[in-house]
Amino acid sequence: MAINGSTTGTRPETEQKRIDILRAAIETFGAKGSTNGTLADIAEQVGMTHAGVLHHFGSKNNLLLEVLEFRDRDDVAHLADQHIPGGPALFAHLVATAQRNALRPGIVQVFTVLSAESVTEGHPATAYFQERYRNLRAEIDAAFRALCAQEGVTDPDTIDRAAASILAVMDGLQLQWLLDPASVDLAGASEFAIEAIVNGVLRPGPGLTTYVRGA
Repeated sequence: MAINGSTTGTRPETEQKRIDILRAAIETFGAKGSTNGTLADIAEQVGMTHAGVLHHFGSKNNLLLEVLEFRDRDDVAHLADQHIPGGPALFAHLVATAQRNALRPGIVQVFTVLSAESVTEGHPATAYFQERYRNLRAEIDAAFRALCAQEGVTDPDTIDRAAASILAVMDGLQLQWLLDPASVDLAGASEFAIEAIVNGVLRPGPGLTTYVRGA
């Protein structure tokens, strides 16, 4: 079933109700986490019963996973093909994503909470995040290789580390921003970090140990 509930034969009012539930879930899980946030909390926000929410999603675990997929769809909804770009354009897309995230704290909050919780045993979102990071690392790896070929870099030994580092810095900055938004420029810091990592792959300089030894 599609994340927005749009399946063949589904009534528009049913689709809208599912979207309303998902947005309420983003607010609830973002504020309380997936453990403390309840279906009753969500049902109250949308004027439904607990059973009504279950009717649309089947279980709390299903709702959690659909919230994450809703976030992914929201990330690419503005793109013509509704998919992240490939090649060097991917880096510009990552910067643009950080800029958009600065305007939607609710979605960023629920993603951050659920990603942290997913490392616990038996969490319903563990497989989702494992696959998500695996796929994104592969996409960024391919973008780096295309960029290196374009720039004539023939020995990009740092690509694998760089792909994981970009994702880590983006998610880490989101956490800092959520904790203290007045002190962290999410968009600006993300752009700086992504550019620094890209430049580190294309034009590597002296290693950190060089500076430490010279201190």
